[in-house]
Amino acid sequence: MVSAPEPRLAHPLPGAIALSHLSPYDWQAADGICGGSPHLHLVCTEAYVVTGGRGAVQTLSPDGYRDIPLEAGSLVWFTPGTVHRMVQGDDLRVTVLMQNSGLPEAGDAVFTFPPGVLADPEAYAAAASLPPGTGPATEAAARRRRDLAVEGYLGLREALVAGDDGPYRAFQRAAARLVRDKVPTWRALWRAGALATAERTGAQLDALADGEPAHLAEATAHEAAPTRRGGFGMCGRRDEYALPGTTPPHRPE
Repeated sequence: MVSAPEPRLAHPLPGAIALSHLSPYDWQAADGICGGSPHLHLVCTEAYVVTGGRGAVQTLSPDGYRDIPLEAGSLVWFTPGTVHRMVQGDDLRVTVLMQNSGLPEAGDAVFTFPPGVLADPEAYAAAASLPPGTGPATEAAARRRRDLAVEGYLGLREALVAGDDGPYRAFQRAAARLVRDKVPTWRALWRAGALATAERTGAQLDALADGEPAHLAEATAHEAAPTRRGGFGMCGRRDEYALPGTTPPHRPE
């Protein structure tokens, strides 16, 4: 049997990253803080480049709880397994750079819902999904989703601050179990995106070493503009680009 060819991204962004613009939600959560839905990524490193306003990102990781201030010019990034919650201060605006374009949109991100929801894939999918569009029903569902993620997050944070990393570790394991069946799809996206991009660089270096830079004959420029503005993402209102290797809108929605 002949296997299907691996997908190939025609014109990926540099390094096969994904890019979007965010402004955190201004809805107040149970702890009085305005911001997004806490979550982690299982294989992707994420970076925030702050373009305006001020706010913070709260993180949970093996080194504890951190509240990192954000202002114009700030650059913050966090590795897989780091729970993060974007906090709105005063008109915070962030450009998000995401490793392994396509993977977060394919489910690499998992919300910090309470343990009972995480243990039931159907319950998780129902809580994580949003109706299509950007109308009132979608906004209400996004707010319910955010509040449920904050509920689970506050318990994780309280335990970690008290020196008990058990609940945080249990959440990481539950998140990994929840997405295990998606790994073959992720592997195909990684091969077509980040891995293929790195391998092309190797081939180009070989060509330069041989004095035959044929790839330079393919030089060109590309451009793009946001294809959806103000969508309801995990952290806030999200401007998205329909670029190779990404799957807008940000899933699960």
